[in-house]
Amino acid sequence: MEYRQLGHSGLRVSELTLGTMGFGGSGKFRDVGEIDVDGARRQIDLALAAGVNLIDTADVYSSGAAEETVGAALSGRRDQVLLATKARFEMGPGPNDAGLSRHHLIEACEASLRRLQTDHIDLYQVHEWDGQTRLEETLGALDHLLQSGKARYVGCSNFAGWQVMKALGIAERTGFPRFVSQQVYLSLQERSAEYEIVPSAIDQGLGLLLWSPLAGGLLAGKFRRGQPPPPGSRQASDWSEPPVYDEDRLYDTIEVLVEIGEHHGVSAAQVAIAWLLTRPGVTSVIVAARTEEQLADNLAATALELTVEEHGRLEAVSRPPLIYPFWHQAASANDRLSDADLSLISPHLQPDG
Repeated sequence: MEYRQLGHSGLRVSELTLGTMGFGGSGKFRDVGEIDVDGARRQIDLALAAGVNLIDTADVYSSGAAEETVGAALSGRRDQVLLATKARFEMGPGPNDAGLSRHHLIEACEASLRRLQTDHIDLYQVHEWDGQTRLEETLGALDHLLQSGKARYVGCSNFAGWQVMKALGIAERTGFPRFVSQQVYLSLQERSAEYEIVPSAIDQGLGLLLWSPLAGGLLAGKFRRGQPPPPGSRQASDWSEPPVYDEDRLYDTIEVLVEIGEHHGVSAAQVAIAWLLTRPGVTSVIVAARTEEQLADNLAATALELTVEEHGRLEAVSRPPLIYPFWHQAASANDRLSDADLSLISPHLQPDG
């Protein structure tokens, strides 16, 4: 297991993170998993044995049950891991039970601490944008949590490029804490984060934590063109993430994943995760599984090395088109591009991928 610096912080995190959306599964999260405390304990055992040192959760997962399950499963070994959680979504019926206000963030953090049975959260993340709360208020609340010792680092999740840049600018102007990371969706199924989010993270020194590397199971190798979703999969339920806009490209990508996996004697899922681990700016890929067998398979992806030709095939089948102004920059400014620019544009300057 490789350990990578989390942005410009001094924190080193494993290249794979254990995700917990299926822990304590209830309500709509039952479609992701129904992992009880014993099952969570076994998954944590597997992850720790593989070298994982970061566990990610959120207060909204099963209305707090995921955090409670993590806390119970970690009893007696909290000091062996880094804990990350998130807040922003609705946690009650009241008008202030959601959002990124000072009121909600401080209450949400204290509730997460109780559920997780810990006195601090290593990485506290705002889970989603709140366009109706000033960032000065949000960052001030995060500063309070850091100063009080309830959190040690702060990050964001699901922010657009301009939103994270605005937050970083306000932090620099006010002295409030900078985000050290952003948690985003990026996979071979959907690479639009590469337009703005990945370049801004590279330019500003934010770590990138990637959620749903298998696109909700779509890239695990079980889905086939013209066939219904496998029974028990998220796609066989009302689960709507991630949306699929181009089914032909999705199935073309799955076919390449399966072929490469068969060549190496591994699963398509391992190929998809191994590809992400090589992407520019990526710090850690969050893996979550319904079963211990699936988790063990995902964890094995760190040992898989793809060839240049295999990278080229995956790049060619999944590469997003350059939108404006990037196609113009590729044509007219490619003599003066930064590493952040090239994270998106470079493959388009090399037709063979």
